[in-house]
Amino acid sequence: QMRLVESGGRLVLPGGSLKLSCTASGGDFATYGMGWFRQAPGKERSFLAAISWNDGRNSLKYYDDAVKGRFTISRDNSKNMVYLQMNSLKPDDTAIYYCAAQKWTPRYYSKYASLNEYGIWGQGTQVTVSS
Repeated sequence: QMRLVESGGRLVLPGGSLKLSCTASGGDFATYGMGWFRQAPGKERSFLAAISWNDGRNSLKYYDDAVKGRFTISRDNSKNMVYLQMNSLKPDDTAIYYCAAQKWTPRYYSKYASLNEYGIWGQGTQVTVSS
């Protein structure tokens, strides 16, 4: 089974930027659509961003309205990595951020934001936005 490990979370000032990384191992990374989710204290885990199996300019990207225009998801299949560039961070972005994988099928076009469709998860990385 493919394994995912997130990294890059830390304390950051409001308005600042941060780039998270997710490293995959033990599987065919390029056969999975990838997603980022987050969970704040007292709230359910929610969809953040997703990217189709391919990398480069032709990859399909999806974002939750809360982060669209501020966050950018990308992947590098040659390195088995997924990234989340976060800009203009706000205090309510504070959460544990999770990387997740969903085996690629045409269903991904409609299931990219569905928590239950992702079968592989990382351990999470804490992002805290505070002054």
